[in-house]
Amino acid sequence: MHPLLTAFLIIAVVVIIIAIASLKIVRQSTAVVVERLGKFHRLLNTGVHLIIPFFDRCVGYPISLKERVADFAPQPVITKDNVTMQIDTVVYFQVTDAKLFTYGVENPIRAIENLTATTLRNLVGELELDGTLTSRDTVNSKMRMILDEATDPWGIKINRVELKNILPPKDIQQAMEKQMRAERERREAILKAEGEKRSNILVAEGEKEATILRAEAKKAAMIAEAEGTATAIKMINDANPNAAYLTLKGYDALKIMADGNATKIIVPSEIQNVTGLLASLKAVTEEDNKKK
Repeated sequence: MHPLLTAFLIIAVVVIIIAIASLKIVRQSTAVVVERLGKFHRLLNTGVHLIIPFFDRCVGYPISLKERVADFAPQPVITKDNVTMQIDTVVYFQVTDAKLFTYGVENPIRAIENLTATTLRNLVGELELDGTLTSRDTVNSKMRMILDEATDPWGIKINRVELKNILPPKDIQQAMEKQMRAERERREAILKAEGEKRSNILVAEGEKEATILRAEAKKAAMIAEAEGTATAIKMINDANPNAAYLTLKGYDALKIMADGNATKIIVPSEIQNVTGLLASLKAVTEEDNKKK
């Protein structure tokens, strides 16, 4: 092969290699930090870029700009009332400045984990056990604010912090379970007592209404009977009954008295005389009263 042709081929291969090396494609939601001669030069965003080989160098891997989730292992935390608990946290964060993320701190994820642990200890140390269990939202909000402010120089935005699990000691858990069981039993007893009270009230109200209705019914019956008797007497008086009718009614009254418990019946000689009949009835009544 001719030496010129060989040289040309070598130069062509070198040019192709340099062209390929100078071409940099950045994917969506990523960023690349470029250094020139060991110093920060520029930031490559999504798209196609040209760099100078041997002078420009891409630092590390492309940095993801998407939101990330970091699930940190449980950390021992002591509350204000000296109860040691295990709490693990979940942090949602996002890189907002690739340059600061690259040069701001060594191993950013490890830095966030340690910062989360220390912040959590400080916040929970100001709360008692019950307050820690019932104040998750407050602790989450305070931690997010503190972490977001601390990681701002690192080019990191803390979007959310969640306390995933809060695990008190076994004896504390057992005591809490007993307390919850006692509380449920107390509520059950209260509901049962209220139910019995309501039932007794309804029964008493029912008896009261029944008694009132019976009294009203008896009253109405007595009024109706009295009105019937008055009407009958009025009709008899209006009819102007004769002595024979009165005598017949006297016989009926004596018949009723004879069927009763009376042991002494006085019959007047002149039963037609109404006055005598009434006197006889009075004597019988007085005799019965004395025996009673």
